[in-house]
Amino acid sequence: MKKLNLIIAAAGAVCIMQACNNNSKTAATTDSTTTTADATKTDTTKMTAAVPADTADVSFATQAAAGGMTEIDLSKLELQSANTKIKDFANMMVTDHTDAGNKLMAIAKAKNITLPDGPNAMQQQIISDMSKKSGVVLDKAYVAQMVTDHKKTIALFEGAQKTVKDTTLKAFITNILPTLHKHLDAINAIK
Repeated sequence: MKKLNLIIAAAGAVCIMQACNNNSKTAATTDSTTTTADATKTDTTKMTAAVPADTADVSFATQAAAGGMTEIDLSKLELQSANTKIKDFANMMVTDHTDAGNKLMAIAKAKNITLPDGPNAMQQQIISDMSKKSGVVLDKAYVAQMVTDHKKTIALFEGAQKTVKDTTLKAFITNILPTLHKHLDAINAIK
């Protein structure tokens, strides 16, 4: 009887050890599967983030950013004007274009679009030429430039509504266009 009890106890111990062994293998397999699934998910996320933005989207964003920075720089020059109406317009330009620029920058960052650090070479030349003027001459040049710039900017935004594919950029365009029209109306009234 002692032998039978020992055999049963030994068989029970073997079964228990085997069951424990299977659980650890299952856990290891589950961990391995989870790790593989997580790695696959991470790789997919990385691949999605690395997809470049549409060419039309990038072109619009870079042009809009450079144009906005130009208008801010020109308006900061004009803030020295004695003409209150022009000074008020210049303040509105700095405020509105800074706000729009910040929104565009956030969108560009989310879409992996690199925006320019400042105005392009042609815009830099306009700013440089304008900085050499003062008084009434500066006022007239500034007003003329703002009319020209806003007509071009509105055309850029309206054209981009048709070509830009990204929905966030399209919403940005739709939200900013009324402000651009308001700017053009205001500068035309001053002119």
